[in-house]
Amino acid sequence: MLNIRPFRKGFGEETFVRIFNAAFSDYDDIRSMTLEEMKKMFEAPSFNTDGLFIAEWNGEAAGMVTALVDKLRKEEKGIIEWLAVLPRFRGNGIAKKLVEEALESFKQRSIKVVDAWAQSDREGCVHIFESFGFKPARVTSMMKRSLRDISLDIHGNDEATIREACLEDQNEITLINRLYNDAFQEHFNYRPKPLEETKYFLLEIPWFKNGRTFFAIMDNKPVGFVVGGIDEELNKEKNLRYGWILEVGVLKAYRRKGVGARLMLHMMRVLKAQGMEDVLLYVDEMNPTEAKRLYEKLGFEAARKNIIYRKLLAQQAYPSHI
Repeated sequence: MLNIRPFRKGFGEETFVRIFNAAFSDYDDIRSMTLEEMKKMFEAPSFNTDGLFIAEWNGEAAGMVTALVDKLRKEEKGIIEWLAVLPRFRGNGIAKKLVEEALESFKQRSIKVVDAWAQSDREGCVHIFESFGFKPARVTSMMKRSLRDISLDIHGNDEATIREACLEDQNEITLINRLYNDAFQEHFNYRPKPLEETKYFLLEIPWFKNGRTFFAIMDNKPVGFVVGGIDEELNKEKNLRYGWILEVGVLKAYRRKGVGARLMLHMMRVLKAQGMEDVLLYVDEMNPTEAKRLYEKLGFEAARKNIIYRKLLAQQAYPSHI
């Protein structure tokens, strides 16, 4: 018998971790989560546990889903995350019931639009979302490049100097926050990022400890930034040597002048010096800055694609960039 119940903070954390680790173990960019990391993730400024559901099959925890409403977003928008069913319980219609529960939760909170995502090769997830009337809205790529040889014809803008951010300085974090909000406001799913969220991302996110951030300086001012990191536990668990470019942004007036390439190449060399063999990043294929073209020029290739799905819960227009 299937029972779906709300997550209870203070009682359900170990169940969440157990389901997460078992359901996502075959993803190459997801690793096992510890209880401490899960608790830290729940401390993110945008996160809330409302809409997190656990599925039980004959009394055993069998799956979960999160009907997430970003606390910091003004628009009435929901996101389905962590749709997961343990392998031995699959085939019993549990995932479908979890999506039904998530959608009902959004309706009760007067949410007008819902996004979800699935890897393009995960046919089960794709089928489930499309069966509920979700339509593809966006495609993102995880891109990968070897760091064995980064001597490229593209050198970036030599007039741009690179300076490392001192993340112990509150003014530096404030500067990164301002650059992010100026550089990303045209992007899909953008909302203004408050300072506390930037601080969490740079200093507290549990997967990328000891991350590094660099500024590009032109005309005596910062005009762009790049954030990189290494998930040491992922590399250990999957026997990899991956580094990540987590964010790169350039002010609109300085785009297409080689600033982004300069930042990217610098971070790639930093990651290589730290012993990484490959670098990965995510990119929206419809990014208005045409970032994917830059990454391809720098030698990145798509390793896989993710589909972002959208479903309207109210019959009204909704801006495509939100």
